Formats: sequence, structure tokens, C-alpha cells
Amino acid sequence: MEQSTAQHCAFVVEAYFKNGGSAARTQQLFRRHFNIPRHGRAPCRNTINEWVQNFRENASALKRKPRGRICTVRTPENVDKVRMAIMKSPMRSVRRHSAAIGLLDRSVGRILQKDLNFHSNKIAIFDRDMANRRISSEQLLEMLNDDGVFSTVLMTDEAYFHLSGYVNKVIATGLLGT
Repeated sequence: MEQSTAQHCAFVVEAYFKNGGSAARTQQLFRRHFNIPRHGRAPCRNTINEWVQNFRENASALKRKPRGRICTVRTPENVDKVRMAIMKSPMRSVRRHSAAIGLLDRSVGRILQKDLNFHSNKIAIFDRDMANRRISSEQLLEMLNDDGVFSTVLMTDEAYFHLSGYVNKVIATGLLGT
């Protein structure tokens, strides 16, 4: 059978009890009631027994969904702890925050992403970028010829982030003979 609805389940349970627990007679009545051909698909004996068992246990023929696990780590208290720790020292790593708070680093990372909307792989622009760009520009000005023309400067428009924090650094410079 493709998809059983609450109406199908209710009819099957009712027909089962009216006919003294006969699964075969319940299948016949099901086909007649829902206009299904003689060899059409009706609930099998095991399905009928399962629906009746669910009805006896839960007062409902439908299968109940499991409750699932209760969230014990991402509680409002822990979210507030992580928020305060990040506000206190934003440059500290997740691993150090987790050690200070007493939670697993995966739990702290989950709280940062799902509850506080922090994403670790986004590019951040630091305040020292302007100073680095100024230094790079001064280095370029030093490479000028006496005529005020660059001999050869190879640059890229891509931002390369290094461990030192320099951004948009000149990749390769070379002076050709004039």
C-alpha cells in the first residue's frame, strides 16, 4: 500500500474489532469501502495487527514519533556563557574558550554557529589593513624610476592572507634593465 492516512487506519481498526479479529475479512471490507479492485493493494495482515496494537497501547492507530534526545548542551545558560566569553576576549580560539567554560569544543562551535550566528571561515578585515596598504604603497613609490615610471611590477587583485596578517601585499616585483 502506498500511503496510509488516518482515515485508513481508523477504518481498519474499526472493521477488525467488528469482525472478531479477522484480518482477511478486514482486508475485504477495506477494498470494498475504498473502491479498490479485488487484487488491489490493501494493508497486509502484519500492518493490520500493528495498527490494532498501536490502538490498544496508545489509543491511536497512527504510529507515534519518538521524542528524540533532549538538548542538554545548547541551553540558554550555556549560550549566555559562550556569548559573554566571546565578548570578553573575541580573539581567543574556540578550543581555549571551551576549556575556560568547561564545555566540549564541538559544543562551543555549535553554539557559536547555530545560536550566535558566528561563522569561522568568513574573511574579517582588521584595523591594521590600512597601515599594511600604506606600507605597500610606499614600497611601490620607492621603485619608481627617475622618469616616474615603474620598470616592472607584477600585482594581483586577489587578497592573500598570511600568518603575519598582511593583506594585498605585492606578490612579485622586479626591475628590468632600462
